[in-house]
Amino acid sequence: MYEIEFFNIRVEKDIRQWPVGIQADFLRIIELMVIHGGNLGAPRTKSIEKGLFEIRAKGKEGIGRAFFCTVKDKRIIILHAFIKKSQKTPRQELETARSRMKRLAQ
Repeated sequence: MYEIEFFNIRVEKDIRQWPVGIQADFLRIIELMVIHGGNLGAPRTKSIEKGLFEIRAKGKEGIGRAFFCTVKDKRIIILHAFIKKSQKTPRQELETARSRMKRLAQ
């Protein structure tokens, strides 16, 4: 079993403000991650780069993305979350996740 944590309270709050349909899909994906880990594969999760992954939540209201990494002892940390408004992931959203992952490594 894996443990899911949020980088900070702000990340959890952002997800709680997502539309209900996107939030419900996110929660289903998280339940699977608790059992199987973060490497669920498409369409649920995707590797972005070494050590950084994304949760790909969808609902009738749109698309949500949450970046995460796995740390020792089967801990998965949700680093950053946002509602996707364009085809390409905004650079700033990715940079926020990278920065937080680096802070965890220190």
